[in-house]
Amino acid sequence: LQRMADPAEIAAVAAFLASSDSSFMTASEVAVDGGLAQL
Repeated sequence: LQRMADPAEIAAVAAFLASSDSSFMTASEVAVDGGLAQL
């Protein structure tokens, strides 16, 4: 995406991880970097 994350985008990931929707996830690392790690 070639841009820094918007604070709302970071908050959305944090809200997902804190919700019951992520209850099946264990020991996962979630990179919220817009794909910059792929470069």
